[in-house]
Amino acid sequence: MEKLHIGSLIRAKLAEKGLTVTWLARQMPCSRTNIYKMFDRPSIDTATLWRLSEIIGYDFFAALSDALRAGE
Repeated sequence: MEKLHIGSLIRAKLAEKGLTVTWLARQMPCSRTNIYKMFDRPSIDTATLWRLSEIIGYDFFAALSDALRAGE
């Protein structure tokens, strides 16, 4: 069983909402390079994930919880 890759999910939700890496970097605030590095990470600290959930408008914690219940 493969675990949910949070970086890939963040990238997918950003694209799904029509938001750009540049926009997210400004909101965080950080560099675009750091955003791209985040996309490659299989896990992320909860404070950053909380902030991303607020900025992007998607509950990443619920997605992780759903994956846990599904046995991913």
